[in-house]
Amino acid sequence: MTTEPTTTRTLVAPKKRGAGPYRQPSRSRWGTAARQSVMIVMVIVSLYPVLWMVVSSLRPDGAIFSNPSLLLTTFEWENYAYGWTALGTPFGQYLLNSGVIVLGSIIGNLFSCSLAAYAFARLRFRFQRPAFAYMLITLMLPIHVVIVPQYILWAQLGLNDSFLPLIVPKFLATDAFFVFLMVQFIRGLPKELDEAARIDGAGHGRIFFQILLPLMMPALATTTIFTFIWVWNDFFSQLIFLTTPDNYTVPIALRSFIDAQSSSSFGAMFAMSVVSIIPLVLIFAFGQKFLIKGIATTGLK
Repeated sequence: MTTEPTTTRTLVAPKKRGAGPYRQPSRSRWGTAARQSVMIVMVIVSLYPVLWMVVSSLRPDGAIFSNPSLLLTTFEWENYAYGWTALGTPFGQYLLNSGVIVLGSIIGNLFSCSLAAYAFARLRFRFQRPAFAYMLITLMLPIHVVIVPQYILWAQLGLNDSFLPLIVPKFLATDAFFVFLMVQFIRGLPKELDEAARIDGAGHGRIFFQILLPLMMPALATTTIFTFIWVWNDFFSQLIFLTTPDNYTVPIALRSFIDAQSSSSFGAMFAMSVVSIIPLVLIFAFGQKFLIKGIATTGLK
């Protein structure tokens, strides 16, 4: 008796005309193109003032405000050479003054705000909640409220017209925004790290400097970038405390190019403005990764 082999037939559905790989509907493609077009327009609108400033730094003073376009017909490179020495003191001195204040402010904020944040996030002490609430309330106070008593205090100490009134407060955790930023970051770190360190005999100092501080690099980088930008662009407080031209910073020096009683050198002012924004562009370009990571990993608990 022979057994015939069993054959299996596979039924194949007839292929429909026009069938193929999945294609995104045209309506979705039009929506994506519209969104990208809107974003491109917004970028152009946002960058126009900066591009206009760069172009104006290469124009003579008489053609700066009469031509709002970005097309250059002449290149006035003399604006940069004249602006560097127009105020009697080389503009590099003002850059150095701003750099000293910025560096001191960054060190002060990193040191004091991180310690204050550790106290609020990890320690337990009397009136902790009211103190934290009071710290947050200081965020709502405008600088005009505190600048007058600060000026009187530093005047009585005889330290006005120096960099100390602009640097020393940073070592006292006066920037509540950075304290709050670091408090939220520390609260996101597991407390098991602290408990394990205490079992090994570590105190608060060792826990903070050897365990938590290396993990706070995103928050510290965010503090550094924001402090650099805010202090470098600060005009009001630096104008109040600094009176000697040799102590002027970049914002005050740029304002000195405009004189209501005599001719103003707008071309030189725009040229030095371009020079002054180069450090900001560099610090943001190199620190953008840490800035985004610091903000993304700092959430509300």
